[in-house]
Amino acid sequence: MCLITQLLFILLFLIFAFWAYTRITCGICKSSRHLVGKVVIVTGANAGIGFETAKNLAERGARVIMACRNEGRATVARDEIIAATSNLDVHYRHLDLASLKSVREFADNINNTEERVDILINNAAIYGSKLEKTEDGLLLGMQSNHFGPFLLTCLLLPKLKSSAPSRIINVSSIAHEKGIIDFDNLNGEKEMDETIHESKVYALSKLCNILMTVELARQLQGIGVTVNCLHPGVVVTEILNYVPVIGHLLPILKYFFKDTWEGAQTSVYLAVAPEVASVSGRYFKDCREVKPSKSAQDVYVARKLWEVSEKIVKLK
Repeated sequence: MCLITQLLFILLFLIFAFWAYTRITCGICKSSRHLVGKVVIVTGANAGIGFETAKNLAERGARVIMACRNEGRATVARDEIIAATSNLDVHYRHLDLASLKSVREFADNINNTEERVDILINNAAIYGSKLEKTEDGLLLGMQSNHFGPFLLTCLLLPKLKSSAPSRIINVSSIAHEKGIIDFDNLNGEKEMDETIHESKVYALSKLCNILMTVELARQLQGIGVTVNCLHPGVVVTEILNYVPVIGHLLPILKYFFKDTWEGAQTSVYLAVAPEVASVSGRYFKDCREVKPSKSAQDVYVARKLWEVSEKIVKLK
């Protein structure tokens, strides 16, 4: 066997081994728990991981509220879930995380019309936001991925507490490991340059998701409301189209990534699994607890981030 043939064989073997590893380690939620009588809110539920999460929870009998920005796509997705699950109690409610006014209006609607909220899944996120600012003067990526979900969670806390035992799930990402907290420039207040781009904003926002989880878990100790976060894995969703290099190689790489059903499994697991009913403040991947980066475990930074975020969204 010539050297080139040997190298080709080794390359093919490594590719197969990597593919097999991704299949074997893919976590699947095995809980069959039903959710009849429970109210679930899933942000960004019109596509991708959010859609599959909402569909799974609808199959379990929950009243599912799909909190989405695009009404057209959301109503189509809602009708698809109803048709697939025969659960008529699936509803669209408008929510634009890039508008703090919209977040407050959504929360007011939920607090005034829903008797309870048992599960809140902060799933919605964006990647390719560049350095755009929202109507609130915040970085689009930071507001959509952190400040918006932060405000939403805070405004729904009274309802979640009165519905205890209840659960909050924050969808983060392994990208948080690249995030750097700078409280003097949390929203890009300093002059921006070419070194600040989408990936850094995304990584920062995902780090904030975990730190928010850590601090909120501390605040909620002993009252029956848990909060956990997760990395869903590298999933073939619209976000990948905006990621440099990956977007161009997606037709090939998608065979090694998770599909959206697989990507939703850890969110579903944290929403329904009985073994995590009393677990809070933790980070999960493939339906099992793992350790996030050291910076994501800093309780003092988590507390300060909470306080700074309160001021930025004008919570008090």
